[in-house]
Amino acid sequence: MPATAQPRINLALQGGGAHGAFTWGVLDALLADGRVGFEGISGTSAGAMNAIALADGWLKGGADGARQSLADFWLAIADSSPFSSQGDDSDSPPTALKLMLGWTDYLTPEQLNPLDLNPLRDIVTAHFDFAALRRDTRHKLFIAATHANTGKLRLFRNAELSAEALLASACLPMLHRTVIIDGESYWDGGYSANPAVFPLLFECQAEDNLLVLLTPLHLGATPSTAPDTRHRLREMSFNATFLREMRMFAHLREHIRPDRIPAWLRRWLPESTLDRRIGAARFHAISAEALMHALPADSKLTVNRSFFLRLRDQGRAHAQGWLAENHAAIGQRSTLDLARAFY
Repeated sequence: MPATAQPRINLALQGGGAHGAFTWGVLDALLADGRVGFEGISGTSAGAMNAIALADGWLKGGADGARQSLADFWLAIADSSPFSSQGDDSDSPPTALKLMLGWTDYLTPEQLNPLDLNPLRDIVTAHFDFAALRRDTRHKLFIAATHANTGKLRLFRNAELSAEALLASACLPMLHRTVIIDGESYWDGGYSANPAVFPLLFECQAEDNLLVLLTPLHLGATPSTAPDTRHRLREMSFNATFLREMRMFAHLREHIRPDRIPAWLRRWLPESTLDRRIGAARFHAISAEALMHALPADSKLTVNRSFFLRLRDQGRAHAQGWLAENHAAIGQRSTLDLARAFY
């Protein structure tokens, strides 16, 4: 690659409800910096929303359009809550929402919401042009959903993008009605991939992969209360497939290390496409473990402007720090040690 060329990276964007506003800030900083381009973007739930917002905005106005699209989407979400906030600075959802969530143990989404009111669906259909995305987007998009009757991962690629596919990626079955696409039932993609990383390695040319993580790799002290235990189990179930996938990559990279094979023998051994792609892949990560540990367990359901903007600003700061420290490594080396992080 010429020294003046803009390096391209792939993005893997985790889901995490309202915490996805942190990813908004990360993407905003990367777009404002302008020194990297994006090829593949894999996202789940809130990560899928961010992926579509970026790609849709880019079609309408390049990097500036992507920044505006992300801002418009998150502020529309903030203004859509039917519940009054406990205060502009609250990190927890309003009491009315907490009371409603208590009923999800006994009532289905159809019973709780017989009129099928869904502000998120209204925002998605109003803000994003899925026909243009299917036809014109320059980015390779991978939106994860989970088949409700098999548990298998379903990836919606560019040609399959729709409002229903995006809503399926964020469909928590205790809160939202099951999304039906072509007669099949889908739930939140976090149950099967949060997010899927493998398509970035095998369907994209860019070899640098930036993970934007919303679930800490270290979950903290063992919970001692029933609510904290339930929250920990939800975190573990949503992160299990991602951890397993990354551990597989770490194992494969260790297995194909060229220094483990004598030089004279390497000349005679054919190199598979899998070995080549795994060996060439470089991994990076932006996460905010201290920030996420400091937030209340139920803050993923908090919807207010102040909370979103504070998370955005934190995301910006983390991304700017990552760029200052690691931009020179793009195209040269990994800045994330997979074995140390995921073994």
